Amino acid sequence: MLAAGNLFSDIEANASAEQVIELLAAPGIRIERIVSHGQATPPGFWYDQDWAEWVVVLRGSADLLIEGEATPRRLRAGDYVHLPAHTRHRVEWTDAREATVWLAVHHR
Repeated sequence: MLAAGNLFSDIEANASAEQVIELLAAPGIRIERIVSHGQATPPGFWYDQDWAEWVVVLRGSADLLIEGEATPRRLRAGDYVHLPAHTRHRVEWTDAREATVWLAVHHR
């Protein structure tokens, strides 16, 4: 099926909840657009996923903490990271002044 769109359309200004939109799903892969407005991972929670994730910040900025690293990584527009399956991580901070737009590729 043909699908088309724009990664920067329909972004709510100052949304109180993070917006996650699945752009593509096929066997072994899922691609999402995530929009954050100051949201962070709840205290004490760590993502520990059964799949790998490649994520890029398209707009805005965020701090990503990977378990075992002393300080969070500051991600700005254009920065990406690949997280192998079961790499425990958390979002410590996202910019509250402008939307942080992520593209996440989850794969097996």
